[in-house]
Amino acid sequence: MTTETKPKKDLNDEYVYKSDWPELFENPQFIEELCEDILEPYIITKRWYGGKASALKYIELIDHFKIQDNNDAFYGLVLEVNFREAFVQNYFIPIALVTDQSFPQEDIITKIQLNDVHGFLVDATLLESFRKQIFEKILEGAKTKYKGLEFRRGRGCKDTEYISSRFLGAEQSNTSIIFNDKYILKIFRRIFVDQNPDYEINKYLTEKGVFKNTPKYSGSITLRFSDKNVITIALMQRLVKNQGDAWEYFLDQLKGIFKKLSEIHPDVTKIQPIGMFDKIDLSIIPDEIMNYCPMSFFEDIDQLALRTAQMHVALGLERINTQFTPQTYSNDYSVWLKNRLIYQFENRVNLVENNLHKLEGLRLELAQEFLDKKKEIRKRLLDFDESKLKGERIRIHGDYHLGQVLVSDHDFYIIDFEGEPESTIRDRKVKQPPLKDVAGIFRSFNYAVYSTIFNNMEDFRYTKEELFHFAEVLYSYMVTVFLRRYVKYVQSHNLSIGYKKEIKFMLNYCLLEKAVYELGYELNSRPRWAVIPLKGISRIINS
Repeated sequence: MTTETKPKKDLNDEYVYKSDWPELFENPQFIEELCEDILEPYIITKRWYGGKASALKYIELIDHFKIQDNNDAFYGLVLEVNFREAFVQNYFIPIALVTDQSFPQEDIITKIQLNDVHGFLVDATLLESFRKQIFEKILEGAKTKYKGLEFRRGRGCKDTEYISSRFLGAEQSNTSIIFNDKYILKIFRRIFVDQNPDYEINKYLTEKGVFKNTPKYSGSITLRFSDKNVITIALMQRLVKNQGDAWEYFLDQLKGIFKKLSEIHPDVTKIQPIGMFDKIDLSIIPDEIMNYCPMSFFEDIDQLALRTAQMHVALGLERINTQFTPQTYSNDYSVWLKNRLIYQFENRVNLVENNLHKLEGLRLELAQEFLDKKKEIRKRLLDFDESKLKGERIRIHGDYHLGQVLVSDHDFYIIDFEGEPESTIRDRKVKQPPLKDVAGIFRSFNYAVYSTIFNNMEDFRYTKEELFHFAEVLYSYMVTVFLRRYVKYVQSHNLSIGYKKEIKFMLNYCLLEKAVYELGYELNSRPRWAVIPLKGISRIINS
């Protein structure tokens, strides 16, 4: 007996159903074809789809709900994407029916005929009528009649009517919409059955009112099945007027520094790095550095350190809400941390072994050192003794780097508290050492310095080895300036991060963790850049 396989329709084919739009989701044929034929070729092309490196097995519609005003009806879809590697991801897509035959082809999910109506299924965010409707529901703080779909208005929202909406830049892992040129609504595409950390932390910081340098919580959309079974669909915040993110801002400054260095052309090998814990005030940075670096460069780093410290102090203030109350280190935390990091480390070892043939020169040399010293690195990751640590663990940013910071007139605003993309939603909420965020920004400094070299090497009158040497010198001063301001502020505001020995251990530990994490991305995406995390790992294990 043979089983016939139903041929899949071409993208230009039309799906026909004997249903009207309001009753379409009661049609079992539509549900089947939506999951099996329509959505799969659509989502794999989207920037927000995070399963491109895995083999999609099947899609299941686990929930849908109507978002309806007087005339316009839209549906929200909650999808479960199952992969052949035996894991799942959940996604949110709002959809709409349009009959405009001039609708852009690239924005169409599929052609569809409902009784005598010919039209298209599209992502509802493309329609102003949808954007207007959800903004007005947030203003009202309305709850829909469908289960627990909640629209909440936050303290940062002062408007009373919809005026305009537009998309923020190119499509990313989420969809961001600007309302009234005052608010940014982030629609989460990959979703979790739990409150999103970005929502939790943003709302907490706004309501506490202690940390001003993050966008104010202005509203949210939540799908609530029960008190402990929720999905954060969207987060709205006040729009911060800015000149872009700190990554591009510092890249621009670093390019100028390296150009000036190249013009003066000293013997850079005679300039030596400074130790991370050497105390140095801005006023006594030596001329051999200040000849090429404007004072404003280090003043910006000092200001970023202050804002980072203020964020951590604010996150460590809570004494009632257990989601935010600080905790000491414990055996449970150590077990969780070690299991997580050893699994990640073994994955990176396998990646390096499988990619050695792609590496050459310094990258190959450092990769071989990584493999030769894998037992030592493994031991360092396991060498976490909570009984020797006196500091506190708090809720942290979790994915802190220069791209998560907005620049506004030489000041900085911290955004995007979702946490590490590789981590589970539960792991993102585990209280961790605040110095993990500091390590994240240090690794980002390191990336900024080296990417300046990689992207502009032909403009600089030095060999790659000489540029790498000056990169280490400049990086050491950036780190020292940041750390001095950060430690001074948090310690004077009673956030316990331990004393010098503990700070040094924790920073080196978190820097190693971050560099190992980065190694996976670089080997998978751009092996030429693997030298950056490999140098970071080498620096730590040889110090």
